[in-house]
Amino acid sequence: MSKQKKTGVKLAMHVSVVTIIGNVVLSAFKLLAGVVANSGAMISDAVHSLSDVLSTFIVIAGVKMSGKESDDKHQYGHERIECVAAILLSVMLAAVGAGIGYGGLSKIFGASGGELAVPGALALAAAVVSIVVKEAMFWYTRAAAKSINSGALMADAWHHRSDALSSVGSFAGILGARLGLPVLDPIASVVICVFIIKASYDIFKDAIRKMTDEACAKEVEDEIRRVSLAQEGVLGIDRLQTRLFGNRIYVDIEICADGAVSLTQSHGIAERVHDAIEAAFPDVKHCMVHVNPTTEPTAMPKE
Repeated sequence: MSKQKKTGVKLAMHVSVVTIIGNVVLSAFKLLAGVVANSGAMISDAVHSLSDVLSTFIVIAGVKMSGKESDDKHQYGHERIECVAAILLSVMLAAVGAGIGYGGLSKIFGASGGELAVPGALALAAAVVSIVVKEAMFWYTRAAAKSINSGALMADAWHHRSDALSSVGSFAGILGARLGLPVLDPIASVVICVFIIKASYDIFKDAIRKMTDEACAKEVEDEIRRVSLAQEGVLGIDRLQTRLFGNRIYVDIEICADGAVSLTQSHGIAERVHDAIEAAFPDVKHCMVHVNPTTEPTAMPKE
């Protein structure tokens, strides 16, 4: 395993352990507050926080497995397993969002009867604590996910954000109930549902994009061309193909070189291009350089 990959896996594991401990403590606190303060919304919020623990275990499994070295059965590595973990988390997020939305709509249209109990002040305080803690977890996990380009960790970050939004709904509902306006709870739930499902869709779309060999952004390909053309002996670029493989990049490039030079010199040119691309783009896992000879060295000048 490369040093970069080891560092990424180590960071992901550290972030995951921190958030698991935080979620277990927070869930216990919210469950206690919900029972003591007679708040069904806070008890539901506590259960939602416990679902984050499950999602984090999925992230740990995904990151750990994606970091495994290539083997005989998986000669190109295991990076796409992390995409599978992200897809699982997006489905969990969608299910959570749909459940919150359904509950809100049921209350608005009277599908679930019964009066809402007036919760105590402790439940309101627990909602505020939950919002602050879960939002902090979101930014903490998001920063780590961006630093190692981890789709699964980013999905987990958005799961933390969904819990923070759920706590906002709990806060609004509890406050509304205490002020004599219980309808605020279901309305907030429906709004939160939209945000959560949108986040789930974005995560799912990103994971699918990385699993279907989508090309890199045009800006990245333009920079690959610039780096390649800057190497001595490269007279032009006939073809450039890139594809995303999990959170890594595969590059296939055909360059032009003087057809009169020796095979050894052509190989040296290809090596320079290969090394320059991998040095400039740490996310490149594999770079294949093919040399096409040209009898007109000045026909394709370097840019």
